[in-house]
Amino acid sequence: MNQRTIKTAIAVTGIGLHSGQPVDLEFHPQPIDTGIVFERSDIEGSQPIPASAFLVQDTMMSSNLVFGGTRVGTVEHLLSAIAGLGVDNLLIRVSASEIPIMDGSAAPFVALLLDAGFCEQDALKKFIKIVRPVRIKVDDKWAELRPYEGFELNFEIDFDHPAIDKDFQHAQLQFSTQNFIEQLSSAVLLGFYET
Repeated sequence: MNQRTIKTAIAVTGIGLHSGQPVDLEFHPQPIDTGIVFERSDIEGSQPIPASAFLVQDTMMSSNLVFGGTRVGTVEHLLSAIAGLGVDNLLIRVSASEIPIMDGSAAPFVALLLDAGFCEQDALKKFIKIVRPVRIKVDDKWAELRPYEGFELNFEIDFDHPAIDKDFQHAQLQFSTQNFIEQLSSAVLLGFYET
C-alpha cells in the first residue's frame, strides 16, 4: 500500500466551536514522507505543527496540538477523516486557533477530501504492528491495543444520562475506508447545554 496525498488543493470556511468566529481552512497536497502538518495562516512566520500525539497538550472539550508556542485546536474530527481516508501527506492551513466545527462530525471533511481526490505516491505507507497487548489506564478509563490480523475497533462507554440509550453505548467496526465513511464518519459530537 502506497502513501497518498490529495490531487488538488481545496478550501472551506466554517465557524470555530469555541470562538464562534469564521475560520478559513485550506488543504494542499504534499510530497512523500511529509506527514500531516498544520500551518497557522493568521500568524506570520509560525512554525508548522505536525499532527503528532506527542504534541497534544490539552483535551478539555477538544483535542489541541501545540508546537513552538503555536496552537491549533479541535483537530479530532478532521484528523479522523484524514486517517479514515488513508491520507498520509497533507498541509492544512488554518486562519485561527481552531478547526471549524462544521456539523460536529468528520463527514464534511470526508466529503471535502473526496472532492479533492487522491494521488497515490511512489513510497510505501508506514505501519505499526502490535506484537503484544498494550493497555493505558487513567482513573476508570482505559484503551488497549492487541495483536490482530487486520484492523478492528471496539468502543464502549458507560454514560449515565437519560439522553444516552444504554443499548447504544458499544460499537464495533471492521475497519476499511468504506466502513469508516458509512458507519463512523457521521458520528457527532456529544454535548449538553446547561442554563
